[in-house]
Amino acid sequence: MLLRAVRGATTLSEDTAEEVISATSHLLEEMLSRNELSRDDLVSIMFTATPDVRSEFPAAAARKIGISDVPLMCATEIDVPGAPARCIRVMMHVYTTRDRSSLRHVYLGDARQLRTDLSQ
Repeated sequence: MLLRAVRGATTLSEDTAEEVISATSHLLEEMLSRNELSRDDLVSIMFTATPDVRSEFPAAAARKIGISDVPLMCATEIDVPGAPARCIRVMMHVYTTRDRSSLRHVYLGDARQLRTDLSQ
């Protein structure tokens, strides 16, 4: 097993606690599913949110979907002009047998513009 990082990002239609939980949960589930990962493969998850996301911690979504024994960290993303608004980014550290080139990073909503080379 190798330690790898899987990236993902999503955007919110509005800054509400419900939207943060819903969008982040969906993103996390997609990251796990597309990479054929189980919760036991998780080492840690780092979340960042743009400064306009203040209604809820994105890490709360992980807890809601049963990721309760993995270290989680939230931080504020730097405020770059022209960057997508209400954006949550994730870096998930995992153990996997996959090589880097076969990992599937997940960019949803307006976050697709962050990595057009990886978006599907």
